[in-house]
Amino acid sequence: MKKILTVFLVLIFTQVLLGQDQKSYKPNQIRDFKLVPLPAIGSNPANGWLFGLAPSATWRMGEPENTHLSNIVGNFLYTTKKQWIFSSRSNIFLSEDKWILVGDWRYFITSQPTYGLGSSSPNEPIENPNQQGVLWGEQQMDYSWIRFYETALKKIGDSKFYLGVGYHLDVFSKIENFLDTESLPSELNYSHDFYNSQLGFNQDKYTLSGITFNGVMENRDIAVSPYEKNFALISYKVNPSFMGSDKNSSTLLLDYRHYFNLSENRKRHLIALWGLGNFLVSGDLPYMNLPSIGYDMFGRSGRGYAQGRFRGESMLYSEAEYRFPLQKNKETFGGTLFFNASSFGSKMTNEKLLEKINAAYGVGFRVMINKENRTTISADYGFGSKGNSGFYLNVNESF
Repeated sequence: MKKILTVFLVLIFTQVLLGQDQKSYKPNQIRDFKLVPLPAIGSNPANGWLFGLAPSATWRMGEPENTHLSNIVGNFLYTTKKQWIFSSRSNIFLSEDKWILVGDWRYFITSQPTYGLGSSSPNEPIENPNQQGVLWGEQQMDYSWIRFYETALKKIGDSKFYLGVGYHLDVFSKIENFLDTESLPSELNYSHDFYNSQLGFNQDKYTLSGITFNGVMENRDIAVSPYEKNFALISYKVNPSFMGSDKNSSTLLLDYRHYFNLSENRKRHLIALWGLGNFLVSGDLPYMNLPSIGYDMFGRSGRGYAQGRFRGESMLYSEAEYRFPLQKNKETFGGTLFFNASSFGSKMTNEKLLEKINAAYGVGFRVMINKENRTTISADYGFGSKGNSGFYLNVNESF
């Protein structure tokens, strides 16, 4: 995977160097390439403080009038929780936006607390009243994670709509559960291990491999930091055992985002709305592949909670964010106020979707370091229910 990413980046730089002095450009030739080799200092509740490199690049592969900016964001990080995080996430628009290539590649040696299934799980570990002998609440997990997602989408005529297919692979391995406290009986089962054993999955390694069938409406002006219009995604994923999945399953992902301008003169003054649904349609999924908070492509959902704080076979999520400039005539500094709500259902714990809703709210600060492509440093602090809270430092807008 690292070799593939290296070749991809070399090709980008080669095309840039060869095309810099040419006065005319062929379709799909890289132009207006800008690389921001940011040293990375980030933070979130699941990882603690993160240090390393977070290079971000934008470019065009066609005329600005009809081709969106392409972008790739990399992460090469070490965290205060002794985690290693390597990732590359990209949205590449070919000439005239005729094709979109979406990539999400990751290799993590990491850890994360899990709290059991549904929206009602407590912070502190106790015995689950709905599952005798099973822990509920915070349980620590160490694991390794390999992800390779790549999707190709073809534009339909002159519309803003795309259809395409993708390949998605997740491999979780070296999974170990433990508690930070010794006050609970040792015979209690961890939520992860109990769930997997009940459904016939391995407890320390499993694979999900499948094909997605996707429909997209891409109508945003700049994907990494939109000022207007909207985006929609419907993705049906099939995970057959003959492609490497431990068991057959299928899922449905729905994603819609809309951006309402509040001022024609200051496009940065807007309200952004986000709705997300993720559902197990058939079969069974391993524990860590279940819909969960903070597992969208860029890990931005659920500010106010740690990644993985809530999990279940079905998920509904919504967020509203008010974005505004902090300067009268410049776009360098901005602010945000946000509110989100989520709900999870679980057949195993008999909790229905929308039976319990967890909300969060917060405030953010933005520094735009490149006005043309809107590369932005974002810092947010979110407050969730049950005493949850967190600081989030990232590149670009949350959605």
